[in-house]
Amino acid sequence: MDGGKFVYQLLKVVTGFILAVLACGLFLAWGFFRAGPPDTDPVGFAATVGTGLVTASVVGATALVPAGLVIAIAETARLKGIVFHMAAAGLIAFAVWTLGSEAGAETLRPGSGVALAAGFVAGAVYWLIAGRTSGCWHGLKRQDTRPADQGPVD
Repeated sequence: MDGGKFVYQLLKVVTGFILAVLACGLFLAWGFFRAGPPDTDPVGFAATVGTGLVTASVVGATALVPAGLVIAIAETARLKGIVFHMAAAGLIAFAVWTLGSEAGAETLRPGSGVALAAGFVAGAVYWLIAGRTSGCWHGLKRQDTRPADQGPVD
């Protein structure tokens, strides 16, 4: 294990989580307000950004523990795929969204697709910053120590 790489990856994980939560909050706020560019609608744009920042803080506080567990699993198992990170973030967002719904409801809660998409956005942002280098601090992978005449490993 390389301590320098571990600290650098830890900084990327924290930065990636913060930026992923910000992207999720801004995605949700933009979907709610649908403000135009700041030149034509400065009040709507400011409301979108302000609401996005508040939403990001709520999303970050709510998703911190499950995201931390998923990040720990990804770092330990060296899971670097974008599909894993987007699927995990989407699942966390969907689970948090449906957390307060009535037990035994036959239909999905309104807005479930938007929550799922916001999780996908957050997962993609996290992957760009930290997910694609998950587990890089472990060092080299173990080499196969079987003799060459025994054939391929099953």
